[in-house]
Amino acid sequence: MAQVLEFKLPDLGEGLTEAEIVRWLVQVGDVVAIDQPVVEVETAKAMVEVPCPYGGVVTARFGEEGTELPVGAPLLTVAVGAPVADGSAGTAGAGALDANEGSGNVLVGYGTGAPPARRRRVRPGEPVRSAAPAAPTAALGSVATAAAPVTAPERPDGHGAATAAERPDGPVPVISPLVRRLARENGLDLRKLRGSGPEGLILRADVEHALRAATAPAPAQAPGTVTAPPAAAQAAHSAPAVPAGQSAPAAGVSSGTRVPLRGVRGAVADKLSRSRREIPDATCWVDADATELMNARTAMNAAGGPKISLLALLARICTAALARFPELNSTVDMEAREVVRLEQVHLGFAAQTERGLVVPVVRDAHTRNAESLTAEFARLTEAARTGTLTPAQLTGGTFTLNNYGVFGVDGSTPIINHPEAAMLGVGRIVPKPWVHEGELAVRQVVQLSLTFDHRVCDGGTAGGFLRYVADCVEQPAVLLRTL
Repeated sequence: MAQVLEFKLPDLGEGLTEAEIVRWLVQVGDVVAIDQPVVEVETAKAMVEVPCPYGGVVTARFGEEGTELPVGAPLLTVAVGAPVADGSAGTAGAGALDANEGSGNVLVGYGTGAPPARRRRVRPGEPVRSAAPAAPTAALGSVATAAAPVTAPERPDGHGAATAAERPDGPVPVISPLVRRLARENGLDLRKLRGSGPEGLILRADVEHALRAATAPAPAQAPGTVTAPPAAAQAAHSAPAVPAGQSAPAAGVSSGTRVPLRGVRGAVADKLSRSRREIPDATCWVDADATELMNARTAMNAAGGPKISLLALLARICTAALARFPELNSTVDMEAREVVRLEQVHLGFAAQTERGLVVPVVRDAHTRNAESLTAEFARLTEAARTGTLTPAQLTGGTFTLNNYGVFGVDGSTPIINHPEAAMLGVGRIVPKPWVHEGELAVRQVVQLSLTFDHRVCDGGTAGGFLRYVADCVEQPAVLLRTL
């Protein structure tokens, strides 16, 4: 007898709490093998193919392409031990999965070694809970019991879904840890909220709406007057319902094209906002004569062997500077009120792709020479362009190098890549008038800028770091003397 197993969106690691379905790789009725990729999802950090830990016949899928699902929401159901579609006596592709048998795939944290709760076996005849607002499609003639969406409990007065506080058991329907943290940091009781998501799920938009309502100033009222419902409340009652998972337009905002802040764009927005909110940053900059650095690179590449990139030379200068000024290779632990100086330099570099700005990380950059750095930059850049970077390749940086000169601009005041403490920005290298050896000459000039966390050091340290970088750019021999 076939058993219906529910496969939920697994924890993709690196603190990710949701993912968007980009492309389904299987259809309802298809036979899948254990660890066969079944869906391609896009997280805030990378594109990931998600393998299914069960083998059998796909009986239902949850969510259309373009739908964003939280971690733990159902992806699909599989009938294990069901006959294949042609009616042969054999069992589905990979056969039944024994209760003690697990997937061998641990790439996304769902296979071998996963807690039993993540691989919960659905009992025969038990309806599968759906996180999608619409009922999933099931295979025609499937031996599995059709999955039915479970609706949220009704209010006692019959007016819509009850809040968590009004339900008999009082559970808080929140999946995302980000939503819980946002509510906790702002002292918001989630039990008093009514979720707008599927099955009354409390979304981030619900929490943000409640926080805005709590901070809105109350209008002044004369004694003895009768308070009329606020105009906003009247408009809310007369306005059309907002689809689940979406927030209503802010007051005073004209209608127009709305682009969801999700995926890479959403992650960038969250991270930059947090950086501006938490880090007291400052920026210093200097113009430098890069003529000798460019000449040195030309000579190195003319000598044969692998070509050396300019970014690799700048990265080599950065790692040498961080060895002299370790305060800038650190992070701040405000709970412990400590500055944590890091021993390894994991160098992030900004890369613009069709999916948006990403920051791949070169591990142990301080141990690499210019040739190794060139190769690693090329490998990670290609992965960024093709959307194949893994979450691990996009996290864990300790310092960022931002070459915005490729956009044809001279300077910038970068926003620090939280939780790092500094970022070096490099503008375009262009011919400019420059006083060289006491005479006016045309030289290759570049503007260097350093944005730093003022909690980890003062201007003297930041200036010393930037001046050392500029000296190495102007006279590459300075770098050789310090190696």
